[in-house]
Amino acid sequence: MPPAAAGAAVPPCDRAVTPAALLYGAFDRHNLGDLLLAHVVTALLGDVPVLWTGLATRDMSGCGGRPVVALAEVAAAWRGPPPALIHVGGELLGCSAWQAAVMLEPPERAPQTIAYLEARPQEQLDWVRRTLATAARAPYAAPPEWIPPGSPVVYHAVGGVDLAAGDAALRSEVLAKLRAAERVSVRDRLTQAVLEEAGIAAPLAPDLAVLVAELFGDTIRRRAAQGELAALRSDLAQGFVAVQFSAEHGDDTTLDALAAQLDDVADMTGFGIVLFCAGVAPWHDDPQVYRRLAARMPTRAPRCFRSLDVWDLCALIASSRAYAGSSLHGRIVAMAFGVPRVNLPGRKQAAVAEALEAPGVPLTVPLDQLAAGVRRALQVEEGLLHATAERLAREAFERFAPVRSLLKV
Repeated sequence: MPPAAAGAAVPPCDRAVTPAALLYGAFDRHNLGDLLLAHVVTALLGDVPVLWTGLATRDMSGCGGRPVVALAEVAAAWRGPPPALIHVGGELLGCSAWQAAVMLEPPERAPQTIAYLEARPQEQLDWVRRTLATAARAPYAAPPEWIPPGSPVVYHAVGGVDLAAGDAALRSEVLAKLRAAERVSVRDRLTQAVLEEAGIAAPLAPDLAVLVAELFGDTIRRRAAQGELAALRSDLAQGFVAVQFSAEHGDDTTLDALAAQLDDVADMTGFGIVLFCAGVAPWHDDPQVYRRLAARMPTRAPRCFRSLDVWDLCALIASSRAYAGSSLHGRIVAMAFGVPRVNLPGRKQAAVAEALEAPGVPLTVPLDQLAAGVRRALQVEEGLLHATAERLAREAFERFAPVRSLLKV
C-alpha cells in the first residue's frame, strides 16, 4: 500500500524543515504532467520532508502546484546532511538548455524572444546561460555542481526518446550524468535502448502519473462536483470528449482538418466536445488556437475549459467519455481512471503508450483519422481499461520502492 492515503490533502512546501529529498524536474512551469509527477512522488514519500526544485524559483501553487526553488540556489546554501536528489520523471533527458530556457519565459514574451535569438546563435547561447545559470546542455539532468556533496542521485521513470538522433554533445553529457547516478529507470524502450548501448542498465518503470487515481482520486472526484466542471457536466449530460492539442497544430489547414474530425466524433457519439490546455508554458498549448478551432465548428459549439489548475484538469479527463490529444499525460490520467484514450502522433507519446498499454488499445493515430481512433478507443472493453489501471498502479508502487529505501530517514 502507498504511504499516503487516497485523496490525501496536498500540504504546502515547508522550507523551515530540512528536506531529506530534493525533487527535481520541470514543475517550475505550467504543464500537467510535470506538476502531477512532483505531487505523486511527494505522496509516495509520505512523511519524508521534501523540497520541490527546478531551474527557476517560482510559486506554482496558483495552478495546483507548489513553491519551487531553483536547485542552484539550494545547492549553494546547503548546510545539512546530504539529501537524496530525485529526478521525478518526464522527458528530462532530451530537453536542451535552449528549450528549457524558452519554456520558462512568460508565454506572451516567448515568441519575440524566439524570433530574435534563433537568428543570433551566440546571443542565444549567452542568454540561455544567463537565464539558467549553467552551461549544461541538458539542465534538467542536474549539473554536478548543483548536487549537494554526498547526495545519492536518482532518475526515476525518465524519458529521452530523441537522445539517439539528437545532439551528440548533449547525449554524451546526459550519459555521463546517468553513469554517476545511484539508480536509473526509464519509462520507454527507445530510451532504454540508447542507455543499454552505452552500458547503462535502466529497467522500465511506469510513468508515476499512473498513480494519480490511486493517490488523489477522492480529491479529483470532489473537484468534478464543483465550479466550472460541475456546470459543464450538467450542460453536457450526454457526456463529452476531452480534447487537447499543442499550439504546433494551429495553422489553418490543420485546424480545418481537426474541425472536420471533431464534427465526425460528435456525429458518431452524440457527445459534446470540450477543449482544454494541458500546459500553457511556451511550446505547449494556446487557448487562442482553441478559439479559432471553435469558430470552425459553429453548429457543435465546443466548450473551452478555462481552468488551468492541475486537479481541475484531472477531474475533466476523469469525467470524460474519452480523451483525445497530443498530451502524453492527458493520456496517462485517462489510463489511471479507466477512460478510453488516443493520442495524436509523436515519438514520445507512441513510445510511452506502447510501454504501458495492453494489446488492442489504440496508441496514436494520424490527425485525419482522429474520429476513427476515438471510435476504436470507445470499443475497448471497459474491464480491460480498469485492469490496465490496476496493473500499472501495482507496478508503479513496486518500481518506486527501491527509491524510497535510499532515503536515510
